[in-house]
Amino acid sequence: MYYDEKSKHPASAHGVIMEGREKLSVSGVEDMESFDETSVVLYTSKGTLVIRGAGLHIEKLSIDGGELTVQGRIDSMSYEDDKPQNGGGFLSRLFG
Repeated sequence: MYYDEKSKHPASAHGVIMEGREKLSVSGVEDMESFDETSVVLYTSKGTLVIRGAGLHIEKLSIDGGELTVQGRIDSMSYEDDKPQNGGGFLSRLFG
């Protein structure tokens, strides 16, 4: 395992596992921007991941472990630009 120079934490591998369209497990999660019943926006080691659907709820979130599990009807997943350099995700604003 190698270390990312920016975060000083071990860099985690990014993976996505979808079970049907009802459960999504993501590894390599670094931060969460926002979430509600229709979308989840999170930063991963491979870029910003946007999950859209209906009745979405977070079953498990571990930023330290880099893991997220979402349940609900998943309609789409898409990657956007990389994480902004200034941080400013949901948890940074909450605890920062």
